[in-house]
Amino acid sequence: MIARAVGTAGALAVALGAGMTPAMAAGKTSDKPAATGVSPDQPDPKTPWAPENDEAPLHHKPVHPDALSSGRADTSGLQLDMPSPTGPYSVGMVGLHLVDKSRTDPYVFGNTPRELMVSLFYPATATSGHYQAPWMPSISGAHFLASRGLSPQQVTLPRTAGHVLAPVNTKLGKLPVLLYSTGLHSDRAMGTAHAQDLASRGYLVVMVDHTHDANEVQFPGNRLEVNTMPAGAHSSDTLKVRAADIRFVINQLGTISKGGNPDAGHATLPSGLSGAVDMSRIGMFGWSLGGGAVDTAMQLDHRIAAGADLDGQFFGTAPSKDLDRPFMLFSSGTHNRNNDGSWRTLWSHLKGYRVDVQLHGAAHLSFSDNEWMVPQEAGLLGLSQAQLQQQFGTIDPNRAVKVQCDYLAAFFDQELRGKHSTLLDGPSRSYPEISFVR
Repeated sequence: MIARAVGTAGALAVALGAGMTPAMAAGKTSDKPAATGVSPDQPDPKTPWAPENDEAPLHHKPVHPDALSSGRADTSGLQLDMPSPTGPYSVGMVGLHLVDKSRTDPYVFGNTPRELMVSLFYPATATSGHYQAPWMPSISGAHFLASRGLSPQQVTLPRTAGHVLAPVNTKLGKLPVLLYSTGLHSDRAMGTAHAQDLASRGYLVVMVDHTHDANEVQFPGNRLEVNTMPAGAHSSDTLKVRAADIRFVINQLGTISKGGNPDAGHATLPSGLSGAVDMSRIGMFGWSLGGGAVDTAMQLDHRIAAGADLDGQFFGTAPSKDLDRPFMLFSSGTHNRNNDGSWRTLWSHLKGYRVDVQLHGAAHLSFSDNEWMVPQEAGLLGLSQAQLQQQFGTIDPNRAVKVQCDYLAAFFDQELRGKHSTLLDGPSRSYPEISFVR
């Protein structure tokens, strides 16, 4: 049974969430930038890196419940392939269902506790016999494809490198933790290439789905929750919800580190996980609105020791507050603090280590799994090569993922592991696509 994805309310939620932001649904346009240089709460749709452009070129459509009746893939359809991890370790994965009884969900009626689904990717051992996790579960995957006008019969979503419930590689000791927040109305799966690559380098990466902000989240029992954000929701308020989600997830990681199991159904945890969570070394990164959430989350929770923003604007008052912890700005080829007032404001308030790098040839969507996925689907989506370059830039998809992962790893290695990387010192001949914004 699929809950809350059926009926008029569910169809309306999908219609709003799949192709429109709350501002668009309300018929609102963005205000002028504040005098402080901080971007307004409502993003400007004309700005290529605005959150409401996260899924715009992909022609999201309302999804009828009948479209989800069969999640079985057809072997004659298109099989998507994703980039392989580049680190030295095998990768394990586990999904957790977390319930925050101290908060009610702000996006649904009543006093429903806030529920989240998260994925943990980590360095593993003895992966034989542990199946590789799908990029997205079957029901939510069918919904995801249907919103793009595709079906599981046409497209088979890939398997990840994460072997479900494989034992943690305990020889590595306690693992530094990285939390991931994705784009507006996007799914945690959109950061999978980054997550599995960083896990293969020795990180515990925790990917968070922000329920009822995300277009689709599958819970145990094949229950599907869709986007129900109210029309007119301000981006700064959305970031506050996300920051609270992140703080709650960090608390649950603390429970795991003490030998507890925070999963709502007490699902099995991987062997060795409790001893692998290093609560003293926590970082966070995010794409688009998820990147904007990093600063808000760091202001809320001082346990986050370092943060990285992948091409995301900032909203609200957080960028105007001093931050004394390391921060990386990582932008596409047409976006940096020279043309984003919110980035200039944050930069002036960063009191710890700070670095601003730009990936030339990349576009806003290049920092998500759309980068490698959409070019493979281009024929089915009716996208020309010119349209692909307009939306994703000119950089090769695999190269884009590699460069992003190498620089993220260099930053977090330096700040969480104490391993200085010359990549952060300045331009490198090995990475001609990267420039430093001084």
